[in-house]
Amino acid sequence: MIGTVRLDARRVAAAILALWSLSTGVRAEDAANEDAARHVIIHADDAGMSHSVNVATIEAMEKGLVSSASIMVPCPWFLEFAKYAKEHPERCYGVHLTLNSEWDHYRWGPVASRDLVPTLVDPDGYLWDNVAQVAAHAKANEVRIELRAQIDRARQFGVPLSHIDTHMGALVSRPDLLDVFVELGEEYDLPILFMRRLSDDAKRAYPTLAEKHDTILRRLEARGVPMLDELLQFYGGDTHEARREEYLSALRQLKPGVTELIIHCGFDNEELRAITNSASRRDGDRRVFCEDDVRRLLADQGVKIVSWKQLREQGRGPAGR
Repeated sequence: MIGTVRLDARRVAAAILALWSLSTGVRAEDAANEDAARHVIIHADDAGMSHSVNVATIEAMEKGLVSSASIMVPCPWFLEFAKYAKEHPERCYGVHLTLNSEWDHYRWGPVASRDLVPTLVDPDGYLWDNVAQVAAHAKANEVRIELRAQIDRARQFGVPLSHIDTHMGALVSRPDLLDVFVELGEEYDLPILFMRRLSDDAKRAYPTLAEKHDTILRRLEARGVPMLDELLQFYGGDTHEARREEYLSALRQLKPGVTELIIHCGFDNEELRAITNSASRRDGDRRVFCEDDVRRLLADQGVKIVSWKQLREQGRGPAGR
């Protein structure tokens, strides 16, 4: 009778890593260190939304830690940020694919002609107010028309694109809209905002994404598309200090792999206060991620700041995925 052999998973992994290193010429300890490395994309959403947001986002990219931004092409201040992006191609810019217009007195319509996308607009001719309305009314073929128009307009104005993502998660609200998102990434050869693993909270918040996750993951992996391991975004914090500590705590606890931390930059001024009640939080995000203390924390933690542009240029990303 053959006795049972119990294998230590860590020893097996170490042995496999050693054999792999012999065949590739890469030292096993270097590969192990890289596998445990932590990378973070500090990403500013909503560029192009307003002048205040544009100036704050640019400051956070030039003087702070923001390594990536995504642009809302339908918004009135798109041209200002597009001009900056064209003049600074070394930085990282995505298209924040936008299907809704959520503020009470500051609205925008589609980039495509309204007669081509009638199910995307409300009775006043603006994009729907919220994601639920988009999910209830939008036809997928019209969504494709509009989002192509947004990407094409960004390229027309010279924005060097690194990726595409989705404003307020509208593109993960229905299976057919999620399909459009994936297909646009393939059509324009751009990475999409997608995570290798979903938390339980994310699965509950985005059931469509949870349902189709594994299928899309295999599809993206087959094409060698770089992806995120984790996605973080925080809306809480009653005070600037509480919100700042939430960010610092999250940065201390980053997991190995590539994490995107989404923030929203702005200046708490009359323009932004007239648009949104989040002006002070956006101002706080800008200030936090322009702090030298935050830069030192990341350095002390051994966390490397990267961008979507770098992930795209390096294929499967810095963590070797």
